[in-house]
This record gives sequence, C-alpha cells and structure tokens, in this order.
Amino acid sequence: MTSPTSLDHYRLLGRSGLRVSPLSLGTMTFGADWGWGADDAEARRIFDAYVDRGGNFIDTSVNYTNGASERILGRFAKAQRDRLVLATKFTMARDATNINSGGNHRYNLVRSVEASLRQLDTDRIDLLYVHAWDFTTRPDEVMRSLDDLVRAGKVQYLGICNTPAWRVAELQTLADLRGWSPLIALQIEYSLVERTVEHELLPMARAMGLGVLPWSPLGGGILTGKYTRADLSDENSADVASSRKGVIASIGHLNERSLAIAAVVGEVAEELGVTRAQVALAWTLVNPAVVSPIIGARTVAQAEDNLGALEIVLSDAHLARLDEASAPAPIFPARFIDRPMAQQLIFGTSALRGEVRR
Repeated sequence: MTSPTSLDHYRLLGRSGLRVSPLSLGTMTFGADWGWGADDAEARRIFDAYVDRGGNFIDTSVNYTNGASERILGRFAKAQRDRLVLATKFTMARDATNINSGGNHRYNLVRSVEASLRQLDTDRIDLLYVHAWDFTTRPDEVMRSLDDLVRAGKVQYLGICNTPAWRVAELQTLADLRGWSPLIALQIEYSLVERTVEHELLPMARAMGLGVLPWSPLGGGILTGKYTRADLSDENSADVASSRKGVIASIGHLNERSLAIAAVVGEVAEELGVTRAQVALAWTLVNPAVVSPIIGARTVAQAEDNLGALEIVLSDAHLARLDEASAPAPIFPARFIDRPMAQQLIFGTSALRGEVRR
C-alpha cells in the first residue's frame, strides 16, 4: 500500500543530497505560445498553489512555449529563488533554421545554458537535463561539457531524459571513471499506459543512482477519462501540435488499449471516491525508483486536483488490478531468463531468497 505524504515531505534525488518534493511542477503549460497553455495570471495561480504547500521542485526547458515558460517562471521564482530547485533542459532547437541550435554538442549546450540563464533571470541552473539523445554527439563530449558547466558554477546537478538505458549507463560509467559530475536524475515517460520503461530504464536508474521523474504520468490526460473512442487517432505530425489532443495522438497513446486501462483507473477511482488523475499519479509513486512525478496543469483546479494524489492510499488489491490491466509484454532476455527452465539451469533445485536485481 502507498503511504500518504505531502509536498513538504521531501525526498533525496538519486545519488545526491538534494532534497525535492514528491511531486514536481511542470511548466510546459506556462505561456500560450503553442496554442494550449495557461496565460500569465493562471500560471501564477498554479505556481502559488504548488509553492504555498511547500513544493520546491519546478521543471521547464529552454524551448518550452518558445522560451516563454522560462521567462514566466523566472519572474515568479525571483522573490524566493533560494527556496526552489529549478530544473531545465537543453537539446531541442531554439531556431529551426539554425542546424547548431539543437543537439547535444558543446556548442548548443553552452548557448542553450546562456539562453536559459537569461530567460530564468538567475545566476545558476539547479538541475540541467540532456533533453534527448541526439545519436550524433560522442558521449565524452557531452559529459565533459556538462562537467565544465558544473565546475564553472552555472549548473549544480545533471540529469538526462529520453535516452536508451545502455547509453545512460555508458555516460554514468564514463563520468565515474573520469571523475566528472554524475547524472542524478532520469526523466522519462512513465504511466499506466507507458510501462515499457520497466524493462530496462527503471532498473538501470536504481542501479546507477538516478532518481526517476516520470513525465506524462496521466498518459497525456487519457487516464483522467478525458478521451473516448471518438478521439482515437493515428495523427503523427512533425509540427508542434496546436491542441493537447494532437500532442497525445502524436506520441501514440490514443488507442483502444489505453482506453481500456483508463476504464480500470475509473473503476478504482469510483471505489475510493477520488479522481482518476489522483489514482494514476498515486500509482506512479508506488515504484521505488520514482522520486517525483511531474504534474503539468493548465488550470489551478487541475493542479490542486493533482496535488491531492499525495493523500491517496491504494490497497494491494487496487494495485493488482491496475498492474494487471496495464502490464507490458515481456521482452528478451527477461522473457527467457524468467522461465522455469532457465531459472533451474541457473540456480539448480535450490531456493534463493533476496531481491531480484534486474
């Protein structure tokens, strides 16, 4: 069963001593530049609802709403900067016509950090993420460049998002061997409609000392019951979608399976007398690798509803139903190693007690 908590019941982030709230405030919805975000006044109400309850962990990116997210957040955070942990990201292009304004290379990293410092109006970034692996930059260039920024005092801690587990493990090992600043956080999509990360990324994060921060823990709104079969779509546009539905469709979650999972979430929520969003968020917090799911609200009502997830207790029976409805198909080699024959070949006829280390 999960235990009730609150935003001021802080957790350590990965292998660091940094203390962060058990829910992180995502600000991709701050600014209307992409067509579906919150205006300044509503963003301020969302920010205050989070911070006034003791929340201290806020997530943005250099490119969110064309830089408006960082500028808005910077204004809000100014008066209490030292009480907040501000996380931002680089990788995504700031200028679609400039080939070097995106990617993981040193050139873009330095320019992006300079842009974030200006937009946030701050003297340092508390947590800087590689936003996605670009499959072109050498690992040593990335980690050495990140370490240089930490040594210069412009960045305090490092994280990574949307990267294969084998590459994250390589980067972490390289940092440890060279004495460079390690990665302490892994931001990945994780929810009841996206559990394939349990195969490799979550076990890797625990082994390598990275705290996990799930993005889209509500499956883009699917788990809240927002969508029906009438919304099913194969849309996969290359442009930034002008609607939240378009965003969710573009990442492949508007399908029959997701709606079936959402129906079970609805059943559990009704039995507990809580909202579907609260059940979905509470489920992510059960995983021991998860430190702080990222909530992204467009209204203060949505934000306050999400924060209520910290008070939800899911019984073992509820967890079993949610797990069964959403279980991902096994993959190799676990699919083979977990079979009785392989287990007997490894352990013989003896029994072994202890944690299974994936």
